[in-house]
Amino acid sequence: MNDPNGCSFINGRYHLFFQYNPDAPVHDGIKWGHVSSADLLHWRQHPIALVNRPGELDEYGCWSGSVTDDAGVPTAAYSAVADKSFRSVVLLARSDRDMLRWHQDREPAAGMPDDPAISHARDPFLFEADGRRYAVQGAGHTHGSPRILVYGCDDLTSWTGLGTLLSSDNPIAAEAAPANIWECPNLLPLDDRWILIVSLWRHVDGTQRLAGVRHLIGDLEIGLDGPRFTPVGGGELDRGPCFYAPQVLRHDGRVLLWAWSWEHGRTREDIAGAGWAGALTFCRELSLLGDTLVSRPVPELAGLRREALQIPSDQPFTATAYDIELHPDARQATLWLVDGGDEQLVAEVDLAPSPVVPPRILVDGSMIETFDGTATAYTTRAYPTMTSRWLLRLAQPAPISAWQLGLQ
Repeated sequence: MNDPNGCSFINGRYHLFFQYNPDAPVHDGIKWGHVSSADLLHWRQHPIALVNRPGELDEYGCWSGSVTDDAGVPTAAYSAVADKSFRSVVLLARSDRDMLRWHQDREPAAGMPDDPAISHARDPFLFEADGRRYAVQGAGHTHGSPRILVYGCDDLTSWTGLGTLLSSDNPIAAEAAPANIWECPNLLPLDDRWILIVSLWRHVDGTQRLAGVRHLIGDLEIGLDGPRFTPVGGGELDRGPCFYAPQVLRHDGRVLLWAWSWEHGRTREDIAGAGWAGALTFCRELSLLGDTLVSRPVPELAGLRREALQIPSDQPFTATAYDIELHPDARQATLWLVDGGDEQLVAEVDLAPSPVVPPRILVDGSMIETFDGTATAYTTRAYPTMTSRWLLRLAQPAPISAWQLGLQ
């Protein structure tokens, strides 16, 4: 699995779709997997939602996109890829209110741009502003520069191109988010600002490199030629090596976010042997503190806590999934994976003396997400074996609280 898609709240449930190959742990024949939850804790897996269809515009894959409630009809707008050129068009798919039965269109709502400076355009994300509905797509050129395209789509079946929302001609965007292609854009209002989130695709030494996620904070103006975004600042959304393609969900005054965490330090043979690849992060909530975008675990995750976990000072412990709250007086915490006499440094958490968010470490199997008290998080992966144990070291003695995680 990879990118989260179609994050939505419909009929009293959170719905989360994701890029999915049910047949093998490789990126091929991508479909949309589907889970839903009433409380962000207990998730129900549903049948595959969107499928790549032989002879159709999505034959090679149903790639990333978003979902909107279109006058009572849940509607997905997604990148349909027909072949290995990876050029895509936007297709629509409509569902019942339970989002279990989907009908995928055959004709595109938006095609590939004619501009030769754009080799890729994908990942449609729908938003509303001033009572109108718009969409953005990430775009750019393999050997060129990135941009965000914007469309008018009050009529979802026929999108009107409105040019470029933002390009790397803007010096703030160029410095904060250097890339050849901006992927998986999210554009949303937050307090009195607008937030643009982009994932960085770079062409380096003949190969593609996914280079993390950046956010830009700024203002959205809607003129005669459509929306335009002017950033005033930006930075990393997550500092870790395993965080990409996030998608947000605005619901009930909150902004929720999930991201894809890829495999890191596993060989192809290991992945094939395990039979799976890819995971999603824990759900996070975004907020603004001045002009700083703050990311923290959603409060609902406390509902995963079970019995207290006793962590001896500088001694290995055994746990599969756990939650540790740190005190800033510790100054620094390091998490290690211990197997026999070998110790692998997994994460280093430099604790902010005056935390913006509570310092915390969340571990679930191979997923490690740390929050050092600053606005951003750190996501990485490690792979415990049946004989592995964990080790937490603190730079200075300080109280901690820890719990085993699980569902009953």
